[in-house]
Amino acid sequence: MNSAPRVGIIGGGQLARMMYEAAIPLGIHVRLLAEGPDVSAAQVVADTTVGDYTDPRTVAAFAAGCDVVTFDHEHVPPGILRELEDSGVIVRPGSAALAHAQDKALMRERLSGLGVDCPEFEIVPDAAALAAFGERIGWPVIAKTSRGGYDGKGVWRLDGPRDAATPFTGLREGIRIVAEEYVDFARELSALVVRSPSGQAVAYPVSESVQRDGVCVETTTPAPGLAEDVALHAQELALRVAAELGVVGVLAVELMERRSGELVVNELAMRPHNTGHWTIDGARTSQFENHLRAVCDLPLGSPRTRDAWTTMVNVLGGSRSDLVAGLMHCFAHDNQLRVHVYGKPVTPGRKVGHVTASGAALETVQARARHAAGHLMGETDG
Repeated sequence: MNSAPRVGIIGGGQLARMMYEAAIPLGIHVRLLAEGPDVSAAQVVADTTVGDYTDPRTVAAFAAGCDVVTFDHEHVPPGILRELEDSGVIVRPGSAALAHAQDKALMRERLSGLGVDCPEFEIVPDAAALAAFGERIGWPVIAKTSRGGYDGKGVWRLDGPRDAATPFTGLREGIRIVAEEYVDFARELSALVVRSPSGQAVAYPVSESVQRDGVCVETTTPAPGLAEDVALHAQELALRVAAELGVVGVLAVELMERRSGELVVNELAMRPHNTGHWTIDGARTSQFENHLRAVCDLPLGSPRTRDAWTTMVNVLGGSRSDLVAGLMHCFAHDNQLRVHVYGKPVTPGRKVGHVTASGAALETVQARARHAAGHLMGETDG
């Protein structure tokens, strides 16, 4: 790489936007392949190409001007990524690692082969096999598409054999269905780690996340009441998975804590992750900066927290259409609050921003973040 590395980011969402913000003080030049001229990151990145990330020629032409390519999402077809690598383009994370975040069936098979605790699962070819799985382990069960699902899409809770055909309706060719036990979990956790090509790795404190309808709405870091040995186990597990899969950059390991206290892996993401947004304002080095450091093979920054507690609450599209107008109340009410607005059209349930609060008192920190997010969603007036 030259002294000013050119990092290509495929995908123009808020993750790319926040990566660009982290790149500025590092002197890293960001090139963006965006889905449209007005998407979140394209509004701020000067060097933007608008094009189709599923078109091999478009992606190859974009990558030709980059020292390294990374991602805002996991949806670039694997064949395109392998072609880039075969042509000498540096892709981080590489296609072999990213495949485990792109394909839930492959992920379950690989993690189980490594002895990593996962929900009991079976890759089922049809409704009859899914019904048999449910009868064997007990209803309800969870069914997931192997590829393409996110934020609750492509996931079903099935309460009995009569529901077994639902996941197969309109199923696209090449997509498999993964049947999993329904985990009656106590809470959900996220173990976020970052790994560089040279093998250096850092682990952020484990976060507790709150999901509604499959969408993350809130995180608190460190996870309240999480025993030190359990937190250490979660971090070690995430570091091991990152090393075994050869991940470069951020790896988010989403976990479910059973009521017995055992942890099982729910999902993997190999890019900056919603459960790590708190790190922008709550950690010594944000996940976005550390992701860029990793893909450029720079020494990684400290993942330590700045305060005792940090809560991040997502702003989902609600009744308030002008988020910026809502800042007057938020900042007048709390001058230590941090707000990030993504520049996206406000539509119901869509992630359009987030707020972060930090401090010494857990309940106060959570209340501050929830109040501000509620105001920006139009749920509270005062």
